[in-house]
Formats: sequence, C-alpha cells, structure tokens
Amino acid sequence: MKNLIESLKNYQLFGGRTLKTGISVFITALICGFFNLPVVFAVITAIVTIEHTAADSIKKAMIRFPASAIGALLATSFYAIFGKSAITFALAAMLTIAICHKLKLDDGILVAAITATAMIPDFQDHHFISFFTRLGTTSIGIVVSTAVNFFLLPPNYTPGIYRNINALFNQAAKLLERIVMGGKKDLKERNWNISRSYRQLTARLEKTYQLSQFQREEWKYHKHTKDEMRSFQFAQRKLAALQQIAYHLGNLQYVKVQLKDFNQKERELIETVTASYIKILVDPAHNIGEEHFQLVEKLDRLFWEWKENHVVKEGRFRQHLPPQTILIYELLSFHDVLEELTELCKSHPKTIERCYIKS
Repeated sequence: MKNLIESLKNYQLFGGRTLKTGISVFITALICGFFNLPVVFAVITAIVTIEHTAADSIKKAMIRFPASAIGALLATSFYAIFGKSAITFALAAMLTIAICHKLKLDDGILVAAITATAMIPDFQDHHFISFFTRLGTTSIGIVVSTAVNFFLLPPNYTPGIYRNINALFNQAAKLLERIVMGGKKDLKERNWNISRSYRQLTARLEKTYQLSQFQREEWKYHKHTKDEMRSFQFAQRKLAALQQIAYHLGNLQYVKVQLKDFNQKERELIETVTASYIKILVDPAHNIGEEHFQLVEKLDRLFWEWKENHVVKEGRFRQHLPPQTILIYELLSFHDVLEELTELCKSHPKTIERCYIKS
C-alpha cells in the first residue's frame, strides 16, 4: 500500500496532500458504511480538515471537535423551534460562527458551520439521536483525517525549501543585473519590470519562510537525523542572508541613477563589481576570489571620493547625498552580506551539496 502511494506521488499525478485527502475519504466512508452512519457529513469533514502538517492537524482537531458540537447543538435547537425553514439555516450558521469566534475556536468555524447547516435537511424525529449521529460522523472525519496526516506520508518540505533558496539566489542575481546594468528599454518599462521582479522575489522568500515554519512544526512529531537538522539550519541562515539581500535590492531599485550618470572609469568599475556579485550569487558555495576583494576596495575608494567631492552641505548639520553615492554605498553593503555567506559556506562544506537542489 505504502509503495503504491509513493509511486503515485513520484509520478506527480497527485500531490501528497491530495493523496492523503483521498485516503481519508475512503477510510471515513468505510467506517461510516460499516456502522450504517450517514457518509456525506463525515466525508466533507475529512476533506476540509487535512492540513499542511501533522502538528496543525492535531492542534486543530482539538478545536474542531467542540466547535462541531456547538454547531450540531445549535442546529438541533433551532430545528426544534422553527422546523426546516430558512430562519433555521440562517440562525444556525450565524450563531455557530459568532459563538465559535467568541470562544476563540476560529480554526473550527468552517467545520462547525458545515455541521450546523448540512444536518438540518436530514433531521430525524428524535432530535437527540440526530444530534449524536451528526456529531459522531463529523468526529469520524476529523479523527481519520488527523490520523492519516500523522501516520501516512508525513510531509517533507525541505526539498522545496532548498529548491526555493537556490532559485532565490538566481532571481536576486538577475534582479541586481537589471537594476544596476539597466538596459535599452524605456525607463518606465524598465522600472515596472524591476518592480515586478522584486515583488516576485519577496513573495517567494515569504513562501519559503512559511515552508520552513511548516517543517519545524512537522519535526515536533516525526523523527529527523542530525544531518537533516544541520542542513535545515544551514538553509535557514542562507534564508536570513537572502532577506538582507532583498532589503538592499529594495533600496537599490529606488535610487534614481543610471550608469550613464558616472564617468567611463567609474561606470566600468561598477559594471565589473556587479558582474562579480552576480557570479558569487549563482555559485552554490558563494566563493569570493581575491580579485573580487580588490574590486570592492576600489569601489570603497570611489565612495569616499564621491562623498568628499560631491556631497552638498547646508548649514552645520544637513548633508545631501547624491544618488550616485547611495548606489555605491548599497553595493558596498551588498558585499558585506556576500562575505558573510562565503564564511558560512566555508564552515559547512559538506552541507552545501546536500542543500543544493536545482529549481
């Protein structure tokens, strides 16, 4: 059974969560059929309660059960008063949502509202029997989906995290080239493309942080090796460096300057330094050669020359930095992050290969 599931997953026709949903529905339907209980309630609950991690399933199961009980109780009460009318549906739904929210059972609101409204059309003459039947079938769906999520195909987000991190470094390299090197495109179109690329970068970065949180939660309930934890921690430090890189790229995109605003010698230096940055970013080990350090030293001298010769002073304290100086400063700050990355990779040579997954 497990080999069959793995084969289906590897074939990429179904994702892990989709497979687990199907298995949960199958087992839930079997149990309800065996005990001659209504299947629809339990199956719907099983579908909506599969979570990203086993940790989430367990936490939310503890919330969904009392929330479902509230929904079933309210539906029973209003059906006894108003019968199978529109007001019964409306009151059952509204009060279920309101009470669950008030009791901080927000993660159970969806299941509770479904329980409350879906049970009204099929009420039996014995209200208490209907109440316990519906609550029981809902509970079966919750328990089965939680158990399947916990024991079967525990999610492993690390390959996706590593793949995203490697892709993010490539995205950052392309974005840096667009910002600094510019291009022959219309300035407005160029700025729009840069802004769009930056949003894509930050969105993927945020998604990777979310996957990291999922993996931390998952490891609370499933075993992992020291090597897996070491690789994960290494990836997290690279992710932190990417956050700093994104910060500097965000600053660079708003600097109102182009390479044509520098003289030829300055322009050549900035282009060479940027090309070196790009090479370091796309390298999985982020190696920095001696030639790069020499280039950064020249860039540092250029910064102080610009600061000394072009900064406009007004009064005793106010200083206005021209955009050229800001661009050079951000590039120097960018180098500091790359240097930290290089030191990190040097201290984890065996981990680099384990964490490198092409996107």
